[in-house]
Amino acid sequence: MTDLTGSNYDRLEARSMQTVQFGEIVEIELVRVDGTQSGVGALTGAAVGGIGGSTIGGGKGKSLATIAGAVAGGVLGNYAERKATETMAINMTVQLENGSYISVVQQEEPGNSYRVGDRVKVLSQGSSSRVVHTR
Repeated sequence: MTDLTGSNYDRLEARSMQTVQFGEIVEIELVRVDGTQSGVGALTGAAVGGIGGSTIGGGKGKSLATIAGAVAGGVLGNYAERKATETMAINMTVQLENGSYISVVQQEEPGNSYRVGDRVKVLSQGSSSRVVHTR
C-alpha cells in the first residue's frame, strides 16, 4: 500500500527541488482515495476461478465452466484488490499568502492532525504537492 502522507517521499523525490508556499488551512473534508488495480488481483482471481471451474462437469461443459470461472474470478479479484488498497484521506483547502486558494488531498498521519486555521507550507514538485505544518 502506498503511503500518501505529507512526510513520506518517493525515492525519486529525494534531492529534488520543490517550490515552497505558505498559507492557512481554511477547510478540511474527509475523502476516499481509490485503491490500486495493478492486475495482480485480477490474475490471481482468474487463476483460482479457472481452477475451480475446471472441476465442474466434463468435456465441452468443463471447458465452459473453466472459462466462466476464470472470468468471474478475474472480476472479483480485481474488485477485491481495489477495495483492499482503498484508503481514507483529507482534502485540505489552503489560502496562500498571495490570497489564492489551492486544494491538496493526502493521508493524515497518526499523531499529526490538521485543523482549520493551522499555518502550513505547501511543497510542490511537478504535478505533486503536499501540505506540512510550519515550524
